[in-house]
Parts: sequence; structure tokens; C-alpha cells
Amino acid sequence: MNVLPQRVKDALTEADNSDNLLEIVLDLGRLPTARFVDGEVALCQTEITHADLNHVTERIGEFDADNRAGMERTLHRISAIRNRRSHIVGLTCRVGRAVYGTIDIIQDLVESGKSLLILGRPGIGKTTMLREAARTLAESRRVIIVDTSNEIGGDGDVPHPAVGKARRMQVARPTLQHEVMIEAVENHNPEVIVIDEIGRELEAAAARTIAERGVQLIGTAHGRTLENLLLNPTLSDLIGGIESVTLSDEEARRRGTQKTVLERRAPPTFDVLIELEERDRVAIHLDVSASVDALVRGYPLPPEIRYRDETGDVHVEKAAPPPRPSAGAPSPLRHGQAGAGETMPFTRRSNQPAEVHAAPQIPASLVPEGSTLQPLRVYPYGVARNRLMQAAKRLGVPALVVKTPGDAQLMVTLRAYYRERQQTIVAAEDAGMPIYVLRSNTVSQIEQFLADLFNLAETYPATGDEAVNQAQAAIDHVLNGENSVDLPPASAAIRRLQHEMARQAQLISQSYGKEPNRHVRIFRG
Repeated sequence: MNVLPQRVKDALTEADNSDNLLEIVLDLGRLPTARFVDGEVALCQTEITHADLNHVTERIGEFDADNRAGMERTLHRISAIRNRRSHIVGLTCRVGRAVYGTIDIIQDLVESGKSLLILGRPGIGKTTMLREAARTLAESRRVIIVDTSNEIGGDGDVPHPAVGKARRMQVARPTLQHEVMIEAVENHNPEVIVIDEIGRELEAAAARTIAERGVQLIGTAHGRTLENLLLNPTLSDLIGGIESVTLSDEEARRRGTQKTVLERRAPPTFDVLIELEERDRVAIHLDVSASVDALVRGYPLPPEIRYRDETGDVHVEKAAPPPRPSAGAPSPLRHGQAGAGETMPFTRRSNQPAEVHAAPQIPASLVPEGSTLQPLRVYPYGVARNRLMQAAKRLGVPALVVKTPGDAQLMVTLRAYYRERQQTIVAAEDAGMPIYVLRSNTVSQIEQFLADLFNLAETYPATGDEAVNQAQAAIDHVLNGENSVDLPPASAAIRRLQHEMARQAQLISQSYGKEPNRHVRIFRG
């Protein structure tokens, strides 16, 4: 308060909300603004001048190469915006607080010895949590803080009391942060290193070096979720990184994917990843390796959720295990079997009723809202899992893709694999499992299979085989010269399938009318 222009100070005093104050923004030629936890307000109606900015900068520390300054023995951070001549034209004055007890929500993880990476949006409290973790661990371990902007330990040469017994190493320039990280390990024998804002590739590499030397790392990085970090080429190495690999033919068939897939490149630098969703709510990936592996394969693992209620009690919602669909529910498959020698777009082949195995019930959350269809567990062999899941979502049917034939009620494969009599297919037939055979691994073929599998033709006047045949006939007529063809009314799911068929034929399609008589028109552009 004392370094601010008098009118700004008076307005803050009058607002009487300093406990919720986050930042004060002073931009040349604009009204001074205060950002509180619950909103942003203008402090007065007089614009900021050069004299106001000089008033502040003369009373604080010097700005470093990262345009950040502080106030000695405090945790406040003042960041500058400069013009092209390096003159200061704006200041962001962030209030730094030592908030004790903020890590009780993750204290067991902090004290576990595992390396923790904290993600969250700016201003949500990452640094406050980091500071408190350093203070807590320093009671029993050797803790070194690599303090790039003096934001963890405060400005000046004497660290703020909020870091307790932890020692602090300052960084001359932000670009040298990685060198100070290595120096801390080599010179000061730490058991724990605390670092804020890992943002460059060299810092990510230094973090990996530290982790491989057996030192616990607690740090923060830019990003909000695991997926954000995985897609960040600079920082993805913190969680192992990803790379494209080529699978063998047999492995690609087993997975039901293309031969080129994404895989985790290396062990992650951090064991646990914590996503700060709100100040009192976190999502925790307890095993970063497993979470990354599941994410790149299309089966993201749900994180553990922890939150603090209004009374201060911490609640933990354990992460549910990955859905393991059961085989106990009756199948809505059509009656009747295909001949032994037939190969159809989607043909059920079965010699005897499928075995029923005891298994957990399918969670209701996996069934599309409003669906009256019985969930079915499908094992794709050679069929792309991601396309199958996308098609099921588009059609709104509860087809649950499983990873092993033992968990499935039926199998779907391609004609080429069925003709080769692959061992997995033969074993499924011997077990009496229905097998559907597709001509090709396309979205339209998969959607046709699902439409037939869930008997969509019994619900709408034009669905399943009939709708596909009608759409193909309409496409042929348009390609042969007709201006447009209207298809019979159909469900939204089947209309999406007809639109996709038109798109693949490089034609234009539009939906017209109101439910239940809404239909698709196909025409040339």
C-alpha cells in the first residue's frame, strides 16, 4: 500500500477488501484497476500518468531481465510492461501472501518422497502451495529453492520466513535457471529441490537430470491439464514425452489400430501430476506413466479428485478403475445366423450361444443419456478402436469397446482377417462368440455395423441397411445427372451417416423439415 500513489492507496482502503486482493494493474493512460478473487473494479476515475509509475518504481527493488521486481522481505511481485524504448508503461502488482495450511489437501503426496508437478492457471495459488511445501519439508529434510524471480522466498538477500528452514538460491537471469538447478544438486547436497515455472526445454532437461539423481522435485509448469502438457513440445518430456512408433502387423491387429501409433518415449520426470482446478479443488494423477499411456491409447484414466469444503475438511474421491465392461447383460443381437461361407458387410457368425461370464455391472454413466438400448461389449480385431468409439458416440448407441476377447460379447473384424482364419478369430468362434465381418475399416462401414447391431431400423422408418442403400442410390442418381434427391425421414443418427456418405462422394447434403419427418437432401454443388 505504501508504494502506491496516494489516490490509489485511498481507494483501496475505502474498498476494504484487501483479504481478497490479487493484483493491482497500473497502465499508462488508463484507470487503475484492482483484481479481487471475485472480480475486477476500477479504483478511481483519474488515469495513470508517468509520475504515478515512477512513484511506484522508485520505492521497489530493481527490475531483472524478466521485467520482474519485488520488495525486500516481502512476497509481492511487480511486473513491468515496457515500450519499444524500454520505458515502463504498465505495472502489474501482484500481492504475495504466506498462506499456511494450503498443502493439507496434498500433504501425504508432498511427504511421500515422490516428485510432484503442479499445473494451474495464473493466480490460482501454485506458488503459494509450492512455498508451503518447501517450509513443511524443510522441517525434516534438506530443501533448496531455485528462486528465479524471488517470488517463492521474497525479494532481497534474506529469504522470507514463509519458507522456514529451506535454503534459497537466486538466479541472475531467467535463461540461467537450468544451470542453477544443476548447481544446486552438485554443490549443496539437497534432498528436495523446489522450482517455480519450468517453461523452457533446458529446464525440462535439467529437471530430468535431477530426478535421475534421486532428488525429490516439486515444481510448477505452464498448463492446466495433463493433455495440455502432453501436447506442449517444449515440456512434454516432463511426463515422458510422446513419439511415433511402428508396430508389427500382429501387434497392430491385436490393438485394432494403424501400424503407426503414438507411445510414451521415456519414463516421466515427475511421478505425480496435480491439476489445480480451483483454490480448494485438485485433480491428481497418482501414476503419471499409466495416465500418459492410457491417454495416448484413447483410454484416459480418471484422476483422483480432492476438495476442501466450507468447514475446511478435505474430501477425497478415489479415481474409478478403468471401465471394464461385463458380459452378463443379455444381447439385443438379431436372431438368425449367416451361412458358413458368407462374407457380408456386417455378418454375425456363431456356432452356439455365447458363454456368459460373471462380471461387474456396467456403470449407468457409460450408457448415453436417454438411451433405452442394452449396452454391448465389442472387441475390435483389426478394426480401429478410435473410429468404433467415435461411431458409437455419433449414433448414440452404448457400444463399449473392450481390450480383450474374454471381456466381449461379440467381435468385429475385417474380411481380410476373417479369411486368413487368425488364431484370435478361431478361438472366438470356438467359444461361441458372435463375429461381425466388415468389408473395410471406414467410418461408414462401422456406423452401418452399429446401426444393424442395435436394430435401429425397428425404431425409425429409414435406418440400418435400408437407409444406407437409399442414400447410396440417391448419390448414384445425383452423380448421374440429377440435381437433387430427397431421402425418406430418418433419425438424427442415420441422417449423420447419410451426410457422411454424401461427403465421401464429394456431394452436398442438407437436412430439412421437423422431427419426426426431418430428412436429408443430397445435391451437387
